Amino acid sequence: MINRDGASTSLWQHTIEPYFPVNPVNDNVIFDCIITGGGITGLSTALLLQEQGLKCLVIEAANIGFGTTGGTTAHLNTLLDTPYTVISKNFGEEASRNIAAAVKTAIDLIKTNIARYHISCGFEDADAFLFAQDEEQEKELQDIKKASADAGLSIHDTNAIPVPLPFVAAIKVAGQAKFNPLEYVFGLAKAFEEAGGIILQDTRVTGVVSGSPLVVNTGRGDFTAGHLIYATHIPPGVNLLHLRCVPYRSYAIAATLEDGTYPNDLSYDMYDPYHYYRTQHVNGHDYLIAGGEDHGTGKEEDTNRCLLHLESHIRKHFKVKEINYRWSSQYFEPADGLPYIGYLPGQQDNIYVATGYGGNGMVYSHVAAQLLKGIIMGEKPALERLLDPNRIKPVAGFTNFVSHNADVVKLFLGKLFSGEKISQLAELAHGEAKIVKYEDHKIALYKNENGALHAISPVCTHMKCEVQWNTAEKSWDCPCHGARYDFNGKAITGPADLDLEKLSLD
Repeated sequence: MINRDGASTSLWQHTIEPYFPVNPVNDNVIFDCIITGGGITGLSTALLLQEQGLKCLVIEAANIGFGTTGGTTAHLNTLLDTPYTVISKNFGEEASRNIAAAVKTAIDLIKTNIARYHISCGFEDADAFLFAQDEEQEKELQDIKKASADAGLSIHDTNAIPVPLPFVAAIKVAGQAKFNPLEYVFGLAKAFEEAGGIILQDTRVTGVVSGSPLVVNTGRGDFTAGHLIYATHIPPGVNLLHLRCVPYRSYAIAATLEDGTYPNDLSYDMYDPYHYYRTQHVNGHDYLIAGGEDHGTGKEEDTNRCLLHLESHIRKHFKVKEINYRWSSQYFEPADGLPYIGYLPGQQDNIYVATGYGGNGMVYSHVAAQLLKGIIMGEKPALERLLDPNRIKPVAGFTNFVSHNADVVKLFLGKLFSGEKISQLAELAHGEAKIVKYEDHKIALYKNENGALHAISPVCTHMKCEVQWNTAEKSWDCPCHGARYDFNGKAITGPADLDLEKLSLD
């Protein structure tokens, strides 16, 4: 089993052994490109660049698959979370067609990598089913069907869906797929190293000295490169993109079924937040994988309740034999519905970023890999302008961005006045955490199962918001820009690159 950015265990991380790099790093080498982040974006991009003859170094703060790649539900879909109705409205019909073509090409690249590098990852082609459960949803469904067809998807009405849920109308979309994400990413890592690439795990990037070449500072020394790519899900430090991406948590359950009637394809309802369903065969067993119950990071008082709601939903509609895995994961929703891939705002022109994937990280990771490869190789790719991270487009989705950042301001103010008062620290139960007042200071306090207290500052090291406790993952989560820390204050999810301050209780 590998480590992941939370206390819960995903199906993927539990069924795979850690990846141990084989190529040693030479401190004196000037790399063509350094990629920070050992997830699906970082490794797919690194492999493409290495295949072009560039010498690349991947730097991962923890282990390969530690972040969202180890917690995804791994849908490979051209039927995107941001529907083509929204993309067409915000960016035009040509943009919808270009995005649909790009994500199809991304799935094709995954299939090519699997075949070329003989990656065993349970890949299967599939159809996607989107179904409405009332008249209002049915109207929206038909609008999505038309916009998706106009964008180039193979789509039609259907009278049957793979999951045993009631519905009034449904559409079927061809050209989708599913796989085991960590087995795939480990396969990419192996191929990357065999092509001469180098992977450095358990190494945090602590700074960057601008220049051409630039110098990347890490806990294991400095490394020099011509280009730097942030494939860290959200870039570290303070950047304009942190105000354009809203962090969300999503929940997933993997279960075995009594009757063995596992749905072969991908299915989605139309609620907000929506539920999604599929099956994966792992280590000789089939698992129903269902997800949903999304909410803003740090904005749910009891995250265990989200998992309980999801489990209740699954048990209501499926004959569950056993709930085998429960977990959650993080994603970043872009302000206008499309990801930000290209030059990092406010930095020199040899620093790049890929972020804001929403719930479609598996396909957008390979859109990013191809786009960044094209930019660095001087190919002037067609999507460069559309997905430019420096774009500012005050479309309908921008309202959500303004609303979220208004909440951020409230949290800054609230940090000075709110906080639960408890008369004694002993009021904390084992396994419980709270923001408490103690001798006129605020403390993020966690009592572990053995009764030991872990006290840290609740002030996020990114932009000084106040963190909130995540009961499901036993982490301190920042509701402002999505930084996350373990119970002892160690940074586990960006954009924070510093740990929370440890406090002493004397």
